[in-house]
Amino acid sequence: MLRHLSIRDFVIVAALDLEFDSGFTVFSGETGAGKSILIDALALALGARADASVVRNGEARADITAEFDTHPLVDAWLDEQALAADETEHGNTVMLRRVVDGNGRSRAFINGTAATLTQLREVGEMLVDIHGQHAHQLLMRPDAQRELFDTHAGLLDTKATVTRAWRTWRDAAQAVETAQSKDRELQLERERLAWQLAELDKLSPQPGEWEEVNVEHRRLSHSANLIDGVQGALSALSESDEAMLGHLSSVISKVRDLAEIDPALNDALAALEPAEIQLQEAAYSLSHYAQRLELDPDRLAQVEKRLDALHSAARKFRLQPENLPQEHEERREQLAKLDAAADLDALRAAEAKAKDAYIADAKVLSKARAKAAKALGAAVTTGMQELSMAGGSFEVALVPLPDGGAHGMEQVEFRVAGHAGVPLRPLAKVASGGELARISLALSVIASAASPTPTLIFDEVDTGIGGGVAEVVGRLLHQLGEQRQVLCVTHLPQVAARGDHHFQVAKSSKGKNGTVSTVTSLDKTSRIEEVARMLGGLEITATTRKHAKEMLTTA
Repeated sequence: MLRHLSIRDFVIVAALDLEFDSGFTVFSGETGAGKSILIDALALALGARADASVVRNGEARADITAEFDTHPLVDAWLDEQALAADETEHGNTVMLRRVVDGNGRSRAFINGTAATLTQLREVGEMLVDIHGQHAHQLLMRPDAQRELFDTHAGLLDTKATVTRAWRTWRDAAQAVETAQSKDRELQLERERLAWQLAELDKLSPQPGEWEEVNVEHRRLSHSANLIDGVQGALSALSESDEAMLGHLSSVISKVRDLAEIDPALNDALAALEPAEIQLQEAAYSLSHYAQRLELDPDRLAQVEKRLDALHSAARKFRLQPENLPQEHEERREQLAKLDAAADLDALRAAEAKAKDAYIADAKVLSKARAKAAKALGAAVTTGMQELSMAGGSFEVALVPLPDGGAHGMEQVEFRVAGHAGVPLRPLAKVASGGELARISLALSVIASAASPTPTLIFDEVDTGIGGGVAEVVGRLLHQLGEQRQVLCVTHLPQVAARGDHHFQVAKSSKGKNGTVSTVTSLDKTSRIEEVARMLGGLEITATTRKHAKEMLTTA
């Protein structure tokens, strides 16, 4: 449930803080006062698109914050996203905030933590359901009818499964079609890849081989230099008459004798002794290396031949020699894919399997839709009688699609008969503007009653309705407010009179600051004045006040 809405510098709203309660809350005011701007601001906090135009003239940014009570689904989502709810005396709450800068850049926050617009939308869909003033126009579109029906019936997950199965089937069918139409091209490509792969199989390049062969080639091609150099180093260190180790050993022996006379030489001795050990280890290492080192012309010839083979192959395939092993594996995978693509029998079997899976999933959806269609048709028909369409009826027709589709094996079509004895026809073809508005309202109320969303918003959905029908609309929304929190922007006094809470939206000119919209919570007396204004326009008389008081008392 929406608890608090804070708006700063949004369109014509300078600063606004509103507290909300449960039940049915109405917003009224003159045309253009900014009633729907409040809904637009809330929609921004719920993740709607925004641009720089929403920032009030002369200000740096618009800032909207909405605080909601949570429910178990929201709590679980917040835990999953590491955005834990705040605990208050009313229970857990979640704070949604949206900031839009003057350059159009937007930032979002959930419980004070930076969030994405996708996260705002996800949590927003669990908190609020908005029925816009143009909802009845959307009902003219077949896809909107299907979406509304499937949402009301709780079939969105089932439909998503069907859509995935449809795409899998379409991809499999496309693979068959490609294999049939491009059989010759595929065969030529396969032959080319097979030849290239045979070349690489014969060469069999190994990961890291290019570097290893180059190292070995450098060693073998410089064997004579290595032998001479190592022998010279050994001679200088330990094997000649003037070897370093012999001289160093003699020096260390003399310093050791001297240190017995003067201990101050111990530091020098401590530095010399490790040097002797280091030289001995170097001599051992060189000697071991020299034992393994020999001239090997045959091995050198083999290595040069391998280097030449790797280099020639790399030039042929137009890549670096070190990339040959990766290219070998990629060509093998490409050939495997072409082999699979050329296997028409296997492709046809995969297509048949995918089609069967789609049909099975689609039948589950069709069965659930058939059951839900009867229930929704009966409920809307009942609502039409209450909304002064006596004798009228409503039906959700499921029109079969010969080959099925991404959304199932039938098209959802709303059909209506405005009067008794009139045949049912598609809604888009027969409903007048007033009838369409009433049917849309009935659908919205019925669909909302089945929705788990705790806050419902109706933004001038009563457009095109008046008289006795308006009283029925007010009663329906009030009844809905007994189960949910309902917010309604309305221009009808009959609807406003039914509200448990009433806010008046007004605008005024603030000189150089331009037009500013304000919202006032109405008490009993001021509410009579507002309903009287809605009844009689600019000139409020004693008669309109009396009528307004009677309406509020009756409600």
